[in-house]
Amino acid sequence: MSNKHGHQARKRFGQNFLHDPGVIERIVRAINPKPDDAIVEIGPGLGALTEEILAVNPRLQVVELDRDLIPVLRTKFFNYPDFRIHEADALSFDFSQLMNDRPLRIIGNLPYNISTPLIFHLLSQSGVVQDMHFMLQKEVVQRMAAVPGDNNYGRLGIMTQYFCKVQPLFEVGPGAFRPAPKVDSAIVRLVPHPELPHPARDLKTLQAVVRTAFNARRKTLRKALAAMVTVEQLQSLGIDDGLRPENLSLADYVRIADYLVDAGRLPGDDKEVSDD
Repeated sequence: MSNKHGHQARKRFGQNFLHDPGVIERIVRAINPKPDDAIVEIGPGLGALTEEILAVNPRLQVVELDRDLIPVLRTKFFNYPDFRIHEADALSFDFSQLMNDRPLRIIGNLPYNISTPLIFHLLSQSGVVQDMHFMLQKEVVQRMAAVPGDNNYGRLGIMTQYFCKVQPLFEVGPGAFRPAPKVDSAIVRLVPHPELPHPARDLKTLQAVVRTAFNARRKTLRKALAAMVTVEQLQSLGIDDGLRPENLSLADYVRIADYLVDAGRLPGDDKEVSDD
């Protein structure tokens, strides 16, 4: 579906352009931008949210992959000389290069097809971030905020909560977008912890333990983690080997990972970013 700018929403970029003024206003209120904030928008699309942020913060920077959208944005916001567009793939973009004297506030209506790997990429750079506000598929937000015992609880939630406080804010129906997606959306606020509540000795080991566990989430821990730890070792850590992966807290997973580090069992590089 094209729009008044003549741009066709691209399926391969997962584009669904926000157009509902009430929803846009509510998102801006949640972000609460200030003139001196270092704000970065991922995937500005046709600039519906961009326009409202620029009115408050004329030094907004955006990261956009679709090169056909860039002239549209340049034309629309030509009267903002400090507005900067980075033509890049957010999945591989080094956000730390945008930071000067202030931590970044990252915002965006994230394409559903890359939202999980993009969140993992941003979490790896959380040290330069003040907060993040994203529009995501509702189920993704539910997984990020899930607690042990919840069916939505898994790798995405554990690793997001390792780095950030997760605050689901409100839901958004398909009608707020063109074209309308087939799913409900939600706005989430992620605030990096000033100090990690459960710091792991080796992050890659923690990632490997969590990924291994949830690759067999229907099994008990004694089976899901059999290649990493024995039943006796789990019991020595005060962990019931008869539980399923979704029953363990972040602190439990850190305890297992730290035990493996102490035992000298470090995994290889953890390059996988898909969620369970």
